[in-house]
Amino acid sequence: MSVRTRFAPSPTGFLHVGGARTALYSWLFARQTGGQFILRIEDTDLERSTPEAVDAILEAMAWLDLGWDEGPFYQTKHFDRYRAVADQLLASGDAYRCYCSKERLEKLREEQSAHKEKPRYDGHCRDALDTRKDASFVLRFRNPLVGEVVIQDCVRGEVVVQNAELDDLIIVRSDGTPTYNFTVVVDDWDMKVTHVIRGDDHLNNTPRQINILKALNADLPIYAHIPMILGSDGKRLSKRHGAVSVQQYQTEGILPQALLNYLVRLGWSHGDQEIFSREEMIQYFKLDQVNKAPAAFNPEKLLWLNQHYIKNLPVETIVKHLTPQFAVLNIDTTEGPSLEKIVIAQRDRAKTLVEMAEKSAFFYQDLTEIDPSLKSQHLNMESLAALLVLRTRLTDVSTWIASEIHEAIVETTEALGIKLGKLAQPLRVAVTGGTTSPSIDVTLELMGKLRVLERLGRVLDGYQPER
Repeated sequence: MSVRTRFAPSPTGFLHVGGARTALYSWLFARQTGGQFILRIEDTDLERSTPEAVDAILEAMAWLDLGWDEGPFYQTKHFDRYRAVADQLLASGDAYRCYCSKERLEKLREEQSAHKEKPRYDGHCRDALDTRKDASFVLRFRNPLVGEVVIQDCVRGEVVVQNAELDDLIIVRSDGTPTYNFTVVVDDWDMKVTHVIRGDDHLNNTPRQINILKALNADLPIYAHIPMILGSDGKRLSKRHGAVSVQQYQTEGILPQALLNYLVRLGWSHGDQEIFSREEMIQYFKLDQVNKAPAAFNPEKLLWLNQHYIKNLPVETIVKHLTPQFAVLNIDTTEGPSLEKIVIAQRDRAKTLVEMAEKSAFFYQDLTEIDPSLKSQHLNMESLAALLVLRTRLTDVSTWIASEIHEAIVETTEALGIKLGKLAQPLRVAVTGGTTSPSIDVTLELMGKLRVLERLGRVLDGYQPER
């Protein structure tokens, strides 16, 4: 059997990290088994689905580099197929027309609620012979009244549901549009999906979908229901816990390699290993090793992983993802040090790419003003006198590299009889406008001789040394 998995998001918003984990697990299982990974866009919710959400999902999948072998397929383009299958079920007696009004159904729910019964359709039209031509109706699936559905779940083990607990669900609405549980069945059948990997919030739908598949004499896929992701408070992960979409983490400067590494470990483990290459994920991942219990999202762990990847990924990979961060800050990086050099200088100092870009902005932006508190603390008469001497020495540096710059700084401190810190920090404030940067000699090299001398000149403008 050739494995075929699918990821089927609804385009009603951005790609949630829970959905991204489902996509990752499905992708990994397909890659591990030499199978196919299918992308399907479930856009039958016409009121909430948007083209922008579709684009956001596709962009997030591309950013995560979870490439699909088939698709993307759109359910709204398969309405004719759904109608044909619905007619097939109607003809075989496995579906029937239901003419119940909204008022009747609402009254039924109220009565059931008053008697503390589970809200469900009572089968009023199940055996009715009424075929009124002009009346509005929905199509309901004729669910078996006896027996049970046994789900051999790869994650949860055996799950048994009695058919008596299931009602006759609607498969086609009164306006002719198919419902989720019906379209999913038809698509999984047509696409020959062998393994349905999805969140355990869909577990209640599975017995209903299995019964429809059986009515169609279709092969049943193997199911794996993944537990939900919780926030730090033990509640389902949502916006109140911070970023929850893939795009938000991208915006916040998280690398896709870090996010994937974090998500693969969110409910699955391989011994005590924390860092996984893509190849190792494919090699080691096992569906039956996914934990049944919900996993808690830990932002600090994600930042730790992100910092690891910033430090260890190839420089050109970091540059690719760092470049958009400067664009967000409206910083033109064509005039100044190369981003490759910025990454090398800053990779040990940043947890996110946003932090790296913000900490490197001074290399490209004009420094028009220095915070008054920093001026009073670091640019006093004593330090300005030292900077004046240093500027003259730096002017004479012929080869503008860190080692030559370092030598010039050390010679100046020795000539003035002061410690290196007494000169380095005022120098840093003068040329960067802040108190943190890479080592001062590297900072000056990256900044360039002309820009360094200009900024020192601006700080020293109007300074008169004591005689």
